[in-house]
Amino acid sequence: MTYAYLFKYIIIGDTGVGKSCLLLQFTDKRFQPVHDLTIGVEFGARMVNIDGKQIKLQIWDTAGQESFRSITRSYYRGAAGALLVYDITRRETFNHLTSWLEDARQHSSSNMVIMLIGNKSDLESRRDVKREEGEAFAREHGLIFMETSAKTACNVEEAFINTAKEIYRKIQQGLFDVHNEVHRNLSSFSFFLKSETQNA
Repeated sequence: MTYAYLFKYIIIGDTGVGKSCLLLQFTDKRFQPVHDLTIGVEFGARMVNIDGKQIKLQIWDTAGQESFRSITRSYYRGAAGALLVYDITRRETFNHLTSWLEDARQHSSSNMVIMLIGNKSDLESRRDVKREEGEAFAREHGLIFMETSAKTACNVEEAFINTAKEIYRKIQQGLFDVHNEVHRNLSSFSFFLKSETQNA
């Protein structure tokens, strides 16, 4: 299928916050309660429609363990969007957001769209991080914010789609370079960050 743009996403955050489950829910519409720890990176893709344009989302799900951080950093290159995920029932995953955000901003374009996600909103009775805290962190750092549940699918679609909408808005504003490329003999557009082309 042809598409107008290809957006690369990276999903980051501590181990066990539900990154792989969010990806699976978005790409396959299913929840897997027992999921092996991600080793290195996992990959998923899905077509979406934004403003009448077919857009392919290429999503890289990264390992949360410290030992894989150097591998994770290499996947920031060329990423248009990042989903920064914490678990609303585990305070430490929220406390580590600053470290993840510093990493993301150091190794990516300043125009990369970052969506902060408080996952596992279905576990309200075990909540350890207030919604207002997530909202305040997002405001302070210029992020988009949503709470999701990979289990019930609440806001999962919206998190990925709203990130794509913001990337598309930045393309319209000229903040991203768009180059004509050919993928498997199909005429399409793949976007690259200005910083990448300047450093090439």
